Amino acid sequence: MRPLSKFLSEEGGLTLVEILVVVVIAGGVAAIALPTFRNQSSKGTDSEAKSAAVMAAKTMEACAADNGGSYESCSKDALVSMEPGLADADDRLTVVTGSGTYEIGIMSKRDPTVSFTVSKASDGTTSRTCSTNEDRGGCQVPTTGTW
Repeated sequence: MRPLSKFLSEEGGLTLVEILVVVVIAGGVAAIALPTFRNQSSKGTDSEAKSAAVMAAKTMEACAADNGGSYESCSKDALVSMEPGLADADDRLTVVTGSGTYEIGIMSKRDPTVSFTVSKASDGTTSRTCSTNEDRGGCQVPTTGTW
């Protein structure tokens, strides 16, 4: 067994090549992980907007049921008063109603150019569309699509 003093006096460490290999590997992991993380955080922010749009659509249906099946009296203020959870989205929420139709739009918190829409046509069909920038987040198609 070597004496402790000899063990402590020996020089040891990593060579420059070993350090460079570790830096290259760490850089490669970061290059893969950071874009993935950015997209996941965009999806998370967008899911809040989609949830608010669905909540507003359900509230719209309840409002129409209270008004004889007509959406015309179901304004944004009426929806917010019926469902207090929509108050957080109040500034980002838009509501357009017709006799048998409605369109509810909400902007994402991450970017005002990103929006999600729930629409109901006069024939009763509903559609969910979205428009976004190059970071598609929770939108299935990068510029305009469905969710």
